[in-house]
Amino acid sequence: MNWQDVLTAMLPEHILLAGMLLLLGQEIVTGRERGGFLLAVATVAAATIAACWLSAQGYVNSPFPGHYSTDAAASASKIVLLGLAVPVLLASRDDFEETRYYTLLISSLYGACLVVSSESFATLFLGIEIMSLPVYVLVLLAFLRPESVEAALKYLVMGGTATAALLMGVSLLYGWSGSLDVQGFASALASQDAYAVAGVVLVTAALFLKAAVVPFHAWAPDAYEGASVPVTAYMATIIKAGVLLAALRLFDVAPVQRPMTDLLAVLPLVSMAWGNIAAIRQASFRRMIAYSSIAHAGYLFYAFLGAGPGRYEAILFYVIAYGLMNLLAFMVLPRGADDAAHDRLDSLKGLYQRRPFAAIAIAIAMLSLAGLPPFPGFIAKFLVFRNVLEAGYTVYAVLGLVASYLGIYFYLRVIQYMFMSVGEPAAARGQPRRYAVIAAVLCLAPAALMAVFPGWLLDRLQ
Repeated sequence: MNWQDVLTAMLPEHILLAGMLLLLGQEIVTGRERGGFLLAVATVAAATIAACWLSAQGYVNSPFPGHYSTDAAASASKIVLLGLAVPVLLASRDDFEETRYYTLLISSLYGACLVVSSESFATLFLGIEIMSLPVYVLVLLAFLRPESVEAALKYLVMGGTATAALLMGVSLLYGWSGSLDVQGFASALASQDAYAVAGVVLVTAALFLKAAVVPFHAWAPDAYEGASVPVTAYMATIIKAGVLLAALRLFDVAPVQRPMTDLLAVLPLVSMAWGNIAAIRQASFRRMIAYSSIAHAGYLFYAFLGAGPGRYEAILFYVIAYGLMNLLAFMVLPRGADDAAHDRLDSLKGLYQRRPFAAIAIAIAMLSLAGLPPFPGFIAKFLVFRNVLEAGYTVYAVLGLVASYLGIYFYLRVIQYMFMSVGEPAAARGQPRRYAVIAAVLCLAPAALMAVFPGWLLDRLQ
């Protein structure tokens, strides 16, 4: 084993690990349970810079052959995951002071980075669990309302179910192929053997559950509503991105064949339709975003219908655009002591008169999530449906487009509340937090560049 290769290839992970140890050491030495914000931000920023350096160098290595590797795709994925985590940390400053919060968040990021470099199911499983387990605690950590306990329990139970399904699927694939290599999943997609098909279906179902695809979505609305705003933002962006990038690692560039075609078309299509329809009836902003994320999970998994480099390009661009817009909406969302009152959509009425920047930022996020031009969400959806059409699934593409337009109503309703409604005198007023506004600016800048110069990013994703 070449230790220099290990240190270089896993540099982002090593920085995150060092940050976790420093946070724990700081708490032990000082005896204080609070603090760690600056150290956490510095750690994640340094890990992001390390991933950028590896990507710029075109670094490719496999320090643990058959288990862990670093290549251009892995480095790009880490840049996305770590970059999206920086605004979440900034928004957390006004809500959390406990060192344990930042330690848990960084440990979850460590697992996400491990996922995108996995070459074996053993490493992939380890990464997914390290990514997920801290979030069960994060949902409960804020405890802003009684529902937080129930939300954390549902998330834990459904997460355990996903873990069981993943392990069962992996065991069947191992029995079929005699190998834990993730490349075996792509081979199993083309097989008609019962063990291979059952293994692929179970692994895919586990990913659907983690990403909240219908009918495995029931945990998401409660978890999103019960968690604090920064934790909800983290689940809606980094966790979902981690799951999709894990799926991208498994499917690679292999074409999808029946019966997997039906599974990857029908359930995401239902997820798009149901997520958009259910979001219309929601009175809670975070619950509405939860159903929106269910619909967007459908769009993302739709991209797997098309094979080749277009799949990677579409998914990574979509993950970036979706993550930035979700974070932007959460960052500027007015908050206060009464979490339930400030989470109601009614509290956004007349927001433009009170907080013009917050209203404009949320409007940009809603229009982009709706997939309207010239915002980056439109380009992201275009790439997904182009990939589906090029794969020859014209009917599914048309149905998916119809389902996507069902969501325009509830996104525009938020804008109507902010710009065309008068706020009630007794409504919760709340204010965006100081660091959250800085985080919003960090989200707006790359989103604007993606909208104006999408080709620059797409050229680097090919």
